[in-house]
Amino acid sequence: MEALRDVDPAQIGAHALLARLGAGGMGQVYLGRSPGGRLVAVKVIRDEITGHPEALARFRREAETVRAVRSAYTANLIDASLAAAPYWLATEYVAGPTLGHAVAERGGLPADTCLRLFAALAEGLASVHGYGVTHRDLKPQNVILGAQGPQLIDFGIARGVGETALTQDGHAPGTPGYTAPEVLRGAEAGAAADVFALGATMAYAATGRPPYGTGDAATVSYRAVHEPVDLAGVAPGLAALIGACVAKDPAERPDPAEIVRRCGVRDALVDDPVYAGLGTLGEPVPVHEMRTQGPGVVRGYTPTQGAVTAASPQRGRTGVWVAAGVVLAVMAGVAVWKLPLGGQGGADDRAGGRTPAGQTPAGQAPAGQTPAAGQTPPAAGQSPGGSAAQSPAGPPTYIRQTEPNLDDYNPIHRTCTRDAEERGILDFQTALPRTMDDPELASGRVKIGYRVKNALPDVPPYYVAVVVKPQHEVDENGRSTAVTDNRQLGFVAKARDLYEGDEVDWKYATYPDDFSMQLNGKTVKAPPLSQDPGGWTVVFRHAVSDTEHRSIACDGFDSGPQKG
Repeated sequence: MEALRDVDPAQIGAHALLARLGAGGMGQVYLGRSPGGRLVAVKVIRDEITGHPEALARFRREAETVRAVRSAYTANLIDASLAAAPYWLATEYVAGPTLGHAVAERGGLPADTCLRLFAALAEGLASVHGYGVTHRDLKPQNVILGAQGPQLIDFGIARGVGETALTQDGHAPGTPGYTAPEVLRGAEAGAAADVFALGATMAYAATGRPPYGTGDAATVSYRAVHEPVDLAGVAPGLAALIGACVAKDPAERPDPAEIVRRCGVRDALVDDPVYAGLGTLGEPVPVHEMRTQGPGVVRGYTPTQGAVTAASPQRGRTGVWVAAGVVLAVMAGVAVWKLPLGGQGGADDRAGGRTPAGQTPAGQAPAGQTPAAGQTPPAAGQSPGGSAAQSPAGPPTYIRQTEPNLDDYNPIHRTCTRDAEERGILDFQTALPRTMDDPELASGRVKIGYRVKNALPDVPPYYVAVVVKPQHEVDENGRSTAVTDNRQLGFVAKARDLYEGDEVDWKYATYPDDFSMQLNGKTVKAPPLSQDPGGWTVVFRHAVSDTEHRSIACDGFDSGPQKG
């Protein structure tokens, strides 16, 4: 939970805003207070994507689903405005941590607590299925541990019986490690797929480990289809029930009513001392006065009293980390440009051992790595000034060039000269303008974004450095030289963990503000785009250390007609 910012409105519809609960590629979630004093969670779709039909279909579907499902295990819809932009919806606010957050903080739960939670979630699924709805993305991050019992959240990709699915980017709905084998093979996600996800979720709750290990999405999904779930150390009775739920054949899985029966609970979950203790991991509701300064009521944000507009069906998924106390997760954004990311970039590869792939002519080294003659080189994990730039396990602030950089973007064909060095399916997405027709690029400042579309629980850090390279090499004063076959690494922004914070949030670096190069111990600021009109190369590199980094995606933009 974060304080409101100056750019945030003070009120949306009839609801006064108190704090930020979470954010994602498609919108922002706020904690609000209704006129009568009821706490609500308000999800607002971003203005810049309101014209995207698939985004609106998913948002409207979520509102319609939440409105239709009236269950003790889901947050009720309070209000919505979906007829015209800007679009928003408000639901009941449920205080408490997500199951994912609670287990990450406290570790696996005792078997008795797991059985009580298992039964409650199965009862919740039975209630949702009773409305003809399948959740399709049940996972630890989509379970809120409320004071009155667990709540299922994020119905952004839920579907009603009989709805036609729309395939998005060829991906199965759900989250790797929690998506059923039949869905990964292309079948529709039915009630049995929700049971599989429940079993995988309870495996995580019992062990504190991802049910099918860590790594890239393809590897985790392969394990879910072909390998047994991780139940090492789980009590036999609980392990048997989880194993039944994650059976590879959906016909062999028990239905929610059978799960409740097999759990054999005799007392309330809220009376379980371990469950009750997990509630302390949630964040308190702000008690400060509602803001009266800053932006006022957002124009167009008016409460609606009629029925919510019916959603256009769409098949897709949202992978979201939910902040403690959030009842609605923010949907994954629509990437402007989307590229594959490293099948070799999983947990095994993040430990090191990569062949360097960055690049410099003799006597040159980029981005704050090589000190001037006579100076002591910075220690690993430190900036050139000697201050710690990352944790001891992380890379230095900037990556270093070790060999000529062969990455080159062709603005005519809009392709790069060589493929990424780490390849696979990790749903890595990038966003940047392409031509001078884009107002942002015409302004001389380029906002470069990247993120992982689908969240994976408990993955190690994966550091990404953005590199921007002009057509011509530059000298120590930052002036373009006559060398057009540019083999310099380029201007580098600080490496960031792809999974830091809310991992599906976009992370940005702005050229030239955030970029620099180090040549012979001298820091060279990134020059303006106008200095070297034409094709500029943008490379995203997985940084294991300052000298161990490999390209995971290459793109570029055209800064305008070349001189002469």
